[in-house]
Amino acid sequence: MEKGFVFLDEVLPGIRWDAKYATWDNFTGKPVDGYEVNRIVGTNALAAALLVAQEQAADLGYGLLLWDGYRPQRAVNRFVQWSEEPEDGRTKSKHYPNINRSEMIQKGYVATQSSHSRGSAIDLTLYRADTGALVPMGGDFDLMDVISHHGAKGITNAETKNRRLLRSIMESSGFNSYDCEWWHYSLKKEPYPSTYFDFPISLDSEKFLLKNCLIVK
Repeated sequence: MEKGFVFLDEVLPGIRWDAKYATWDNFTGKPVDGYEVNRIVGTNALAAALLVAQEQAADLGYGLLLWDGYRPQRAVNRFVQWSEEPEDGRTKSKHYPNINRSEMIQKGYVATQSSHSRGSAIDLTLYRADTGALVPMGGDFDLMDVISHHGAKGITNAETKNRRLLRSIMESSGFNSYDCEWWHYSLKKEPYPSTYFDFPISLDSEKFLLKNCLIVK
């Protein structure tokens, strides 16, 4: 674990997360290289901005559910490799029903260098604080389709409103949105804007953090 990074669940009280790339529930169909534990990591700066967003959401009756934060470069490399492999159809209907996997980079859904690897990007959604139910957004995480774009047609008015609410919360907390993915946000002022890290998200990282007591100031 690089200095300046934290496990987000340890510094954001009550945060919910589901690290999709550490599980079988992602577009590759299996856990991805570099994701060795179901935890989400980010820079101290990312955590501080997320705390602001979390408080704003709470004031409106919502919570944040995180899907991905820091992403090792080896995972990005695996995504690129996977996009070049023959189609097996296992995840196509859920994650990329209207494109070929070979088009993912061209269309902006997969990058050879990801903002996530700089440690200050986050994939997330809202849930209702009273029921715990996810807020309808008109498409799931990592649905690689035009319906996932901001301003997409084909979703309900309520879903459009919910996307705008998430965007308003995040942008007012110091984040930029990404046109192709309603769930993806990156810090406007990143601490490592030109560095792409590759340390794994692992139990060794957890021991390092506990030993060094890295917290958000």
